[in-house]
Amino acid sequence: MSIGETLAEARHEAGLTIAQVSQRTRIRESIVRSVEQGDFSPCGGDFYARGHIRSIAGVVGIDPAPLLREYDGDHHPAGITAAEAFSPTTPIKIREPRQRRFPAGILAAVVLLAVIGFGIYQLVGRGGGHSAASPAVKASPVATATPTTPKASPSPSAKPTPTQAETVVSLTAAQDCWLNVSLPNGKQVYQGTLRAGRNVTWTEKHKVNIAVGNPSGVTIRVNGKVMKANTVQVVTLRINPLAASQATLAAPSGATLTTSAG
Repeated sequence: MSIGETLAEARHEAGLTIAQVSQRTRIRESIVRSVEQGDFSPCGGDFYARGHIRSIAGVVGIDPAPLLREYDGDHHPAGITAAEAFSPTTPIKIREPRQRRFPAGILAAVVLLAVIGFGIYQLVGRGGGHSAASPAVKASPVATATPTTPKASPSPSAKPTPTQAETVVSLTAAQDCWLNVSLPNGKQVYQGTLRAGRNVTWTEKHKVNIAVGNPSGVTIRVNGKVMKANTVQVVTLRINPLAASQATLAAPSGATLTTSAG
């Protein structure tokens, strides 16, 4: 049974209409109806689709976790990036390359020049046939030593480039928390609020900094390892997939940091 069919069946068993589910979740009726039909495109991206699934499941009285796992497996079997996890899906327009046409005028000029050149070649060739042949001078052969060229030793084959490392990052909010995801050069990937009850998971291949407001209300997992700060002040999680320690959590003085293999 698909995600939409499971939600629709649970709604019927709870005796609720689509309008009632829309009122309780504050999700438009058209989106609720599309989700039940298995169409998640009106949600505006994976981040919002997962949130809608969680909200609808809570209203109709079923556990959203199996549905979220099924959604992740269907839509992102190989993991997603931070930009895909937080940002709505935006179609990219691809322009077809224009084929360059060879101007007809230039083509005609080239053909004309070729014809004129061939005519001149014929005239010169015929005139040169009446000239007296000069006596041939025999050149005595000169023996030259041919130097022995050493054979170049085969260059060692290049070692294959190792595959780029990846880091799986997961944020689970027990309370509302503020997030600012940016690259080391300062370019911002996402800035906004992660609402209580939401979970965002993505695969990171590059260095990235995550500033977390109200860190005591969110659980951070890096490759399954739980990192949690018992403070209300902003902490910064620095991700580096190529480092031995792929994540470090910078917290203000006096904050308590806890880690465990979650």
